[in-house]
Amino acid sequence: MEPVVVIGAGLAGCEAAWQLAGRGIPVVLHEMKPEKRTPAHHAPEFAELVCSNSLRSDQLENAVGLLKEELRRGGSLILACADAHRVEAGGALAVDRHAFSRAVTEQVRSHPLITVEEGEVKRIPDRGPVIVASGPLTSEALSAEIGRLFPGSRYLNFYDAAAPLVTFESVDMDQAWFASRYDKGTADYINCALSEEEYAAFWRELCAAQEAEVHGFEDKSVFEGCMPVEVMARRGTDTLRYGPLKPKGLRDPRTGQTPYAVVQLRKDNADGTIYNLVGFQTHLKWPEQRRVFSMIPALKNAEFVRYGVMHRNTYLDSPRLLDRYYRVRGNQRVMFAGQITGVEGYVESTASGFLCAVELARRLRDKPPVDFPKETALGALALYVSNESVADFQPMNVNFGIIPPLDHRVKGKRNKNAALSQRSLGLLETLDWA
Repeated sequence: MEPVVVIGAGLAGCEAAWQLAGRGIPVVLHEMKPEKRTPAHHAPEFAELVCSNSLRSDQLENAVGLLKEELRRGGSLILACADAHRVEAGGALAVDRHAFSRAVTEQVRSHPLITVEEGEVKRIPDRGPVIVASGPLTSEALSAEIGRLFPGSRYLNFYDAAAPLVTFESVDMDQAWFASRYDKGTADYINCALSEEEYAAFWRELCAAQEAEVHGFEDKSVFEGCMPVEVMARRGTDTLRYGPLKPKGLRDPRTGQTPYAVVQLRKDNADGTIYNLVGFQTHLKWPEQRRVFSMIPALKNAEFVRYGVMHRNTYLDSPRLLDRYYRVRGNQRVMFAGQITGVEGYVESTASGFLCAVELARRLRDKPPVDFPKETALGALALYVSNESVADFQPMNVNFGIIPPLDHRVKGKRNKNAALSQRSLGLLETLDWA
């Protein structure tokens, strides 16, 4: 059998190679270290993590905890090595980073069906199955090569700025209403009003809030092209009121009056379960985002499924380019995995490598694909990334907002999330994913 080429030995690439090899498929795994490194690379081993708690929560009341449990049940290499080298961290899965990476590297290098080739890959092979898992800091040469696959398309994005996302069910609609943006078009926006006093308090805290550090490999020039909301606020008391918080053409149905200021939320997916804070690209620390943005009355209990970020991150416009198995639309020979697909986070990267390898192995053995249901974290993440209704696509962590709700009411957020997880794990029992 012709070997599958996997480009990149990060978490996604290693997981994909392992799943393929475990199903009897030979793999050639390419890794450019030690010949060439990105600014994020420091150690010689595969599957390098930037910090010990990068794998986040291990609780089933958290969506990433569910995703990890699904991967465990699928025989994930990354989760097996993480569990073997975990360190105490309460409810989180924290690991000894170096021991973890060594374990992954040893397992991959020792597998008889995996051949590791070191050196930079500048061209995607013209024949045979390929999984590109080159990461968010893909080299210029390979980025240009990827562009060859998508002529005439906006194939790559540079994730310089992203606004926070909140779940619709967490917005207090007693304090908000649907209307068009600036009285143009249909009533698709949620409008969150602030009084003069509420706006003044919000503005003061926004101006004083702590910003995240700009790391060495991030591009400080992103601030020039896409101004953070806190920087805009510091230019003057009313700058926001004439910018993203402009109440033009809006009337609060509770008062019949034009509000002093309005924060608008835009639908992020076709189901309307997730909304974007329009114009709120930000570089604030995540706890500061929660604290300050929760001062907006309608968002006082908001559930943030993604915080705003500003850094350089190369990723595909996946809803237009990839299908639910992370295959290139119209060219199933080539697949993508990892953060270059727009999944955010190490566990999510692992999940994409796992899913596309499972699909490819079955296809090479003339078996039908495994359609992970949208009620599972694996399925929901893949379906979100490939959902053409997501117009302004930005990298996304797994979250319960992209998973369909229960068909019955469960009291309490943690109990509801636990029930969603149990539903997912029950559905996995019905799948043939060998």
